[in-house]
Amino acid sequence: MTDKRELRVKPIVNGMVVDHITAGQALNVLKILGINASSKYVVSVLMNAPSGEMKGKDVVKIENREIDPEELDSIALIAPRATINIIRNYEVVGKHRVDPPQEVAGLVRCGNPNCISNTNEPVTSRFTVERIGDDVQLRCSYCEFVIDQDIAEHLL
Repeated sequence: MTDKRELRVKPIVNGMVVDHITAGQALNVLKILGINASSKYVVSVLMNAPSGEMKGKDVVKIENREIDPEELDSIALIAPRATINIIRNYEVVGKHRVDPPQEVAGLVRCGNPNCISNTNEPVTSRFTVERIGDDVQLRCSYCEFVIDQDIAEHLL
């Protein structure tokens, strides 16, 4: 006789589920949302789960928290295939795919130390967002520096 046990995550009454996060980016999603060890939210994180659509995916589930548009843009940069499910009274009342914006301003630091956006000049960083398949790359509007890896490391 085999004792089969399955760990299940309890459904949430109200909150959000960020699904189809690029594998390995769940902790960066939490950082974007400002959630850390001292946060009062109940959070469930699933990392590197098998997915039919992707090689692997992460999922973040947060009780009593919804997303704002600026957070949505940042998540779209690191997880361009993510979906946001809004939960109210145990039901999914909204399901949205993120859509990387065409341009971002003030969200990302240029990787070129000589870029004018990294000086004491009163200049806000600006990047053109280019989607290449399932990936995103950012091109600095001032110096043309391209960020195509570790975008989360450049988020402000």
